[in-house]
Amino acid sequence: MTIGEERDSGTAQAWEALGGAPELVGRVRYHGGGDLAEGPLPVAELARATVGVCGLAAAELAAVRAGGGVRDVAPPVVDEGAVATAFVSERHLRVEGRAPVTFAPLSGFWRTADGWVRTHANYPHHEAALVRALRLPSATPEAVRAAVAGRTAVEVQELAYGKGGLAVAVARAYGDPQPLIEPVRQTGARGRPLGPAPAGRPAAGVRVLDLTRVIAGPVATRTLGLLGADVLRIDPPGLPEADDAYADTGFGKRSALLDLAEAADRAVFEGLLAEADVVVTGYRPGALERYGLGAGDLLVRWPGLVVAELCAWGWRARGPWARRRGFDSLVQAGYGIAAACAGPDGTPGVLPAQALDHGTGYLVAAGVLRALASGGGRGLRFSLAGTGSWLVRGLVAGDGVPRGAGYAAQPWLRETPSGYGVLRHAASPFGEWAVGPSRWGADRAGWLPR
Repeated sequence: MTIGEERDSGTAQAWEALGGAPELVGRVRYHGGGDLAEGPLPVAELARATVGVCGLAAAELAAVRAGGGVRDVAPPVVDEGAVATAFVSERHLRVEGRAPVTFAPLSGFWRTADGWVRTHANYPHHEAALVRALRLPSATPEAVRAAVAGRTAVEVQELAYGKGGLAVAVARAYGDPQPLIEPVRQTGARGRPLGPAPAGRPAAGVRVLDLTRVIAGPVATRTLGLLGADVLRIDPPGLPEADDAYADTGFGKRSALLDLAEAADRAVFEGLLAEADVVVTGYRPGALERYGLGAGDLLVRWPGLVVAELCAWGWRARGPWARRRGFDSLVQAGYGIAAACAGPDGTPGVLPAQALDHGTGYLVAAGVLRALASGGGRGLRFSLAGTGSWLVRGLVAGDGVPRGAGYAAQPWLRETPSGYGVLRHAASPFGEWAVGPSRWGADRAGWLPR
């Protein structure tokens, strides 16, 4: 394998997983450099490949909508500096000059009697659940440290999950292999016909119902929004999103609140579904099925839809993990990535970016774009664990050239007014958002006119 082939093998693997025509892979052009190459795992290769296949899927959809075929797909060009900046967009965010808090005080690694445990308590309800589970006298790092020191990591993990909290024992070995993408259903039906699209907006006129939260799913939908889709995010009113998280991922979409347990709100939601082309979900397996909104239910009722499902632990996860909540940091811990990144003293480490979140987000967007190019009528499944499995098993670390030498994020940072004030934020690798995000939940639950 030559150096060029080695660097592009990740792109080829991801494109094959998406079901793309193999002859298109060589059309992706990369240039520039970023700074995601630190550590023992090929994070830079994951980043460039996931953005590369997303760009290729966008180019394919543009060609299809123009009446062309494979030979008409324009070569996408990916700047690796833009990729590196976008993959840590939450770190570059400034809200009216203020840097957001990436992780709350009770989120982190803690030494246990037999190893380490990772907690996630960024949301108030998760922090409260962790405090209850460990019977903490106060919601402080000192209290957590004392409470876990005499327990095993798995004991802390199960106590937390039992009370609705989030903690994961740090695994010493990589988890079971997971597929990068699962094409789970093809209905044979076709979605709404899509005519020609404006240049640079291959998803123009496509209506995307966004049922995702935090980073991975919102990265996918903000990308689809930049590429022209009408993206409407719907959340339950009782489960607020963190302002800083939405300020980062709310570009390219609108946000509304609906309580599906209320008849009037459910009727509005059903109306949105009836006119949607794409549904992207990011809740744990089983969460939407209780409302009759699982992928199978949706594709039976609207067989022309594209339904992309995203979860943390993988659709083939066994035992209790099959239905548990998770975040990038927790999957890194539970899948063995944190141990692989450990420091000389054995303290677990982290990837140089929340690469499982961002990489999966671009893969979801790519899967949606490819499904639209193929006519719709299909379901796809993605997971953070699947992306993690690919990172540790399928990718190689490229050519060893320090492409980040001289890299600076500044050319890829922008300032944009928003519902939260002026934001300094990372640009998308695919261009510029026309406007900043509104405030979470502040928009009308309705589609824009086509």
